[in-house]
This record gives sequence, C-alpha cells and structure tokens, in this order.
Amino acid sequence: MITELLSTTVLIGILASGIRLATPYLYAAIGETFGQKSGVLNLGVEGQMLLGCFAAFYVALTTGNLWLGLLAAMIVGAAMGLAMAFVTVNLRAQQGISGIGFYLFGLGMSDLLFQRLMGTVETVKGFQRIYIPGLSDIPGIGEIFFNQNILVYGAYLLVPLAWFVLNKTTLGLKIRAVGENPDAADSLGVSVARVRYFTIILGGTLSGIAGASLSIALLNVFQQNMTSGLGFIAVALVYFGAWKPVGVLGGALLFSMVNSLQLWIQVLGIPVPSDIAVMMPYVLTILVLVATVSRVRAPSALTKPFERDD
Repeated sequence: MITELLSTTVLIGILASGIRLATPYLYAAIGETFGQKSGVLNLGVEGQMLLGCFAAFYVALTTGNLWLGLLAAMIVGAAMGLAMAFVTVNLRAQQGISGIGFYLFGLGMSDLLFQRLMGTVETVKGFQRIYIPGLSDIPGIGEIFFNQNILVYGAYLLVPLAWFVLNKTTLGLKIRAVGENPDAADSLGVSVARVRYFTIILGGTLSGIAGASLSIALLNVFQQNMTSGLGFIAVALVYFGAWKPVGVLGGALLFSMVNSLQLWIQVLGIPVPSDIAVMMPYVLTILVLVATVSRVRAPSALTKPFERDD
C-alpha cells in the first residue's frame, strides 16, 4: 500500500489535486488578508463561503450558465461583506462575536435555501479544465500545473496581484496605514471607514468566489455545510502567512497537499482510519497556529474599532 502511495502516478495525482484544492483557501484567505491589514477580523468567512456556494450552484443549475453562478456568488459575498462592514465600522461591534454571528447566519440560511429550493443533492457540469497547448503536454508538470480550470488559475494569479496592490499602490499604503495607526491615517485625510468598507466588501466578494469554486468548479455539487470549516482554516492561513500574500500561498498549498494526501490514502485503501485521515488538515491547523502566531506581529489596530475624535 505504502509503495503504491509513493508511485509516480499517485504522487502526480496528489500534487495535481493539491494545486486544485488550494483554490478556495486562496480566494478566502487573500480576501481576509485585505480585511485584517485594515484592522478588521472577519470570522464570518465560512458563512460567506456557504452562501456563495449555494448562490453559485443554484443559479448555475437553474440557468445553465456558470458565469452567472459565479456572479451571483460574488454579489452574495459582497452583500455579506457590506453587512459585516456596517456592523463593525458603524456600530463598532466586537469583531469576533459579530463574525461568528455572520457565520451562523450563512450556515443556517444556506441550509434553509437548500431545503426549500432544492431538497435533494444535485450536480452541475462545472468549469472544465483548460488545455494549454505545449504546457499541458509536459509530462508530470503539465498534469500538475497546466490541467486546471479557470478559477484555479485565477486564484494563483490573485496572489501577485494582491501583493502588488498592498505593497506598490497608494490604496495598499492606505490599507496598511489604517490597520497600523488609524488615528494617524485619519489625520492625514485618509477615510478609515471608507478603507475598511472597501476591504471588508472585497473580502466578502472573494469569499463568495471561494464558495463558488467549491460548488461549480471543484466538486460540482452543493450539500449542507459543504465547506466543513474551510473558512476558519482560511482565517488561520492569514496568521500563518504573516499577513503576506506569498505566505498565505505557502500555507494554502501546505493544507491543500495534506488534504489531497488524506483523500488518496482513502482511495488507495491504506489502513488508516478514515476519521483520522479527515482530521489531518485540522490537526495541522492547530499545530501551525501554535508554532507561528507568537512569532509574527499582527497589524496594530486589528480588532480595534475606530472612533474619530472631533
């Protein structure tokens, strides 16, 4: 069994699956990175993903148009982000508690909509893999990196784009300033509320896309609570990556590869209890957080409401 796991074919399969499975982690964690860099912790990512999952799947199922499904997920995610922004920025609610509230809302609403509008598990023909002439034919490399669907490629292109925005643009400078010292940013004419609204809504939109990547690109199905804690892992990845897009990418690949490994362990029938195999990514989350959180510095204003002095 172990020998089979180490065969070239299986190793290529694990790596290719790992590249695909990192997609929702990347969208959700990069979105959360923007929010946290501006000083807002959103623990409602999981709820946003679940509603994005359902919206994308249901619209794609009823219209037959995957792009409309993706757009629906983005709109739902943005709406959830807007609500989160109002609660945290305008009402100055405690961010951890309000985030859990949005998670529970997303969990319950997606379940309710599923039961009322669908009732049974159905499938759609999701985004297909894109063949890239020349690159897709490279032995091993082509199967791993260049035999993926468009949402997978988009997730990886998002990493350098996020790095550029955060580090090389005026917008990125404002986001970082608001997250580190909102009073100083405000004194220089930067609208703290506007910046935080932007980052939270952007994070919600990307969480919606993360959900869509599950339901109409990776699994092509919707079922209750199908994210199974993925949104919380995405939040943990922001800490793991030290609030840097490249660090988030490394963490996403680590978790997705472990997840891919446990799936292949089950497929190959290796005598490891399935419950233990499924637990592997979550145990890794705890271990990584214990090892890294104390060694990195969070944005100074993270979780701290801003109130302008008149």
